[in-house]
Amino acid sequence: MIYLFHGTDAGRARAKAFLWVAAARTKAPDAAYLRLEGDSLSETSIRNAISAQGLFHTKSLVLIDDPFADAETGEIVLSLLDELAASENPIAIVAPKLLAARAKKLEAIATKVFKEDALPKRERGFNSGLVNALAAKDGQALWKEIVKAERQGDAPEALHGLLHWKARDLMQKGSTKWGKDGARALSVSLIELLSDSRSGDLPLGPALERFALSL
Repeated sequence: MIYLFHGTDAGRARAKAFLWVAAARTKAPDAAYLRLEGDSLSETSIRNAISAQGLFHTKSLVLIDDPFADAETGEIVLSLLDELAASENPIAIVAPKLLAARAKKLEAIATKVFKEDALPKRERGFNSGLVNALAAKDGQALWKEIVKAERQGDAPEALHGLLHWKARDLMQKGSTKWGKDGARALSVSLIELLSDSRSGDLPLGPALERFALSL
């Protein structure tokens, strides 16, 4: 049985694979664990892993680490896909940045696929989703927008600046959701949040998330 870990975000794909291995070893601590990588990857070693059994456990846990980094070992894995899929052993294949044609072949035969793609870079510009969520006093939506923006590379300071600008905008233009006093209190709380984060109370990113969830 094949468990495939791939995607354009190599770090996250590898991290997911090793977390999966750790969880599997916790569930079956007596099972043998084989990790094949680099020079240890060959047709012989892979065939042995397919049928390997431990001394106290009928199955072995196998990790084939980045076989497609080398053209020859990659072709060996492709040629043995049916045997790997039919194996009673759980076989994790870590293949970051796998070519689309190869990914399709492996995904079609894998027991489970874990794909970790890098988030697309968005054009920098006005984040209307962020300010609209604040204007609507929708804490859950605001939290999601903050998390999304941070994952896309926006600095917490930039997000805070935009939020505080919107708070001032609400004070000037009025808001049915916040009211004049509420908008003024919002502006003050954002100023205090920035000050507290600089004094070491809580880093600005997590502080913004906590603020959003408090609305």
